[in-house]
Amino acid sequence: MTASRRSFLLGTGATAAAAALVTPGTAAADNAVGYGRPDPEARRFTLAVIPDTQYMFDLDRGDSAPLKATLQHLVEHRRSDNIAFISHLGDLVENARQSEIDDISERFEVLDRRRIGYSVLAGNHDVPDSRLDDQRGRTPYLDRFGPQRFRTSPTYRGSSADGYNSFHVFRAGGREWLVLALDWRMSAKGFEWARSVLAKHAKLPVILTTHELAFDGGDGAAAMSDYGRRLWNELINDNDQIFLTLNGHFWPPARTTMKNAFGNDVHVHITNYQDRYYGGGAMIRLYHFDLDRGVVDVRTISPWLLGKKSLNPLERRETELTGPADRFSVPIDFEQRFARFDPPVLPPAQPVRDVLVRGTVAYWRLGEGLKDLSGNGNDLKQTGTLTASDDHSRFAPSHRSLYFGKDGYLSTVESAPVNREAFERGYTVEMFLKLPNGFDHPWCGLLTKLAPGSAAGKTGDDPSEPIATLNVAGGGQLQWAVFPRDQTGISTNWGHEMDYETWWHIAVVNDGRHTTMYVDGSPLLRNPSTPARGISTAGDPWLVGAYAYNGVVEKSLHGWVGDVRIVNRALGRAEFMRSKAARTAGTD
Repeated sequence: MTASRRSFLLGTGATAAAAALVTPGTAAADNAVGYGRPDPEARRFTLAVIPDTQYMFDLDRGDSAPLKATLQHLVEHRRSDNIAFISHLGDLVENARQSEIDDISERFEVLDRRRIGYSVLAGNHDVPDSRLDDQRGRTPYLDRFGPQRFRTSPTYRGSSADGYNSFHVFRAGGREWLVLALDWRMSAKGFEWARSVLAKHAKLPVILTTHELAFDGGDGAAAMSDYGRRLWNELINDNDQIFLTLNGHFWPPARTTMKNAFGNDVHVHITNYQDRYYGGGAMIRLYHFDLDRGVVDVRTISPWLLGKKSLNPLERRETELTGPADRFSVPIDFEQRFARFDPPVLPPAQPVRDVLVRGTVAYWRLGEGLKDLSGNGNDLKQTGTLTASDDHSRFAPSHRSLYFGKDGYLSTVESAPVNREAFERGYTVEMFLKLPNGFDHPWCGLLTKLAPGSAAGKTGDDPSEPIATLNVAGGGQLQWAVFPRDQTGISTNWGHEMDYETWWHIAVVNDGRHTTMYVDGSPLLRNPSTPARGISTAGDPWLVGAYAYNGVVEKSLHGWVGDVRIVNRALGRAEFMRSKAARTAGTD
């Protein structure tokens, strides 16, 4: 038994037994087998794709069991896999006969009954005369899978006048997505209709499904067919919303990435398994979207075979396909890819008063000035060259930053009260940071006490190290090293390496006993369990964007710093500077 089959059975065996004890179609049955609605706001969701099923519906030759198992699998895993939509790519049947169409129509009723969003489209084997375009008129396919079938569908939004082209809108990942389901041969009217749909939904990312578009041009690289080239020229190329196209018809599977008229990627994927054992066994493609990771993970399985108790020699090889055209990942920076037609809504700058939470000791909006906006007199002074910038984190309270180019830094004025603050009851230090590409300037310091530990009477570890320092080590790794009030040596928190050219929110939180470091509101691993109370002080200044050793500034920062805030208590994550802006943007 393969690992994939074993995991499948573990997920379905017990639920199948439970389902046998209740009445099918009832709420109890839904709960028993794990049915449920997908979460439209979750940042991970699945698009399920069903390619050519024609050999299963071929007059008196065929077997509907594989498709029945596939559709049942999708129903049962709708919640666990967060399946937001299902697309069939055409060639539902082999001969376009009424009996074949009636048979497969009945199979799809399991989706209709549960009001699960799905689309179908006509392939060349679904219509009596494949030489005709979508103006062909009435057919058994149109009678069963025309607009009337989808009137109660939660995702159906409309069809072309001929009924052969349709579009659906589903919600997933906190936004709406549009699926164009296009006939295998569109007329000029069909193209005009498709363009009008895109124009009326100009902010929605679009997945285009059709039966024929591309074929395997060799080594798994897809190439446009003649009709596919027409689709590209008349519809896809000039409509930036279309980022993914899916088609069947040809085999073997293949994929490629093309640049549209705007220089953006369009992913072109062929999926069809009718040439494989048992007509492909109703294999499905699962497109797992992960908006946070910026990737679509693609997997190809046969639920019918995975659910069988015993497998013959050929079936064992078909349960899951893992070749480069069957199992792969597509990296997509969704926000950047969709920015042209649906630019992200950036939170507005926050008023200073909204950032001054209880216990704020100091608050600086770097790039706007050096004054302490908390009103506590912890103003900064500048040494060397620094450059104000409009570059900023989208989650920062202000929309400015300061660029440190290795030869300048800031320090609190001599009279600043924060210089003498010991933070006996805890503290929170926050800032927004971005490191440049090719960063190679480790131990350059983000926030550092000028005086060494020895100036505060510390004798452990290296007393020449600063009393406290938030540093950037090699590879963008964070370090918070402090001489606490209740220790003779240094207490150190370590972070992980962070990507360059990316804005990060950094927070160091001490609750009076323990210190935890956070990046983008996420607690890091290497936080010491030994109690550490407060921050020792010699009444010396704090440095912003520099590191000092034995009281001498050795290295300035290379990178950008935005808002910086120091609070005399431990803040919860909901109080961090990024939280309000993140909630406004719908990402926290």
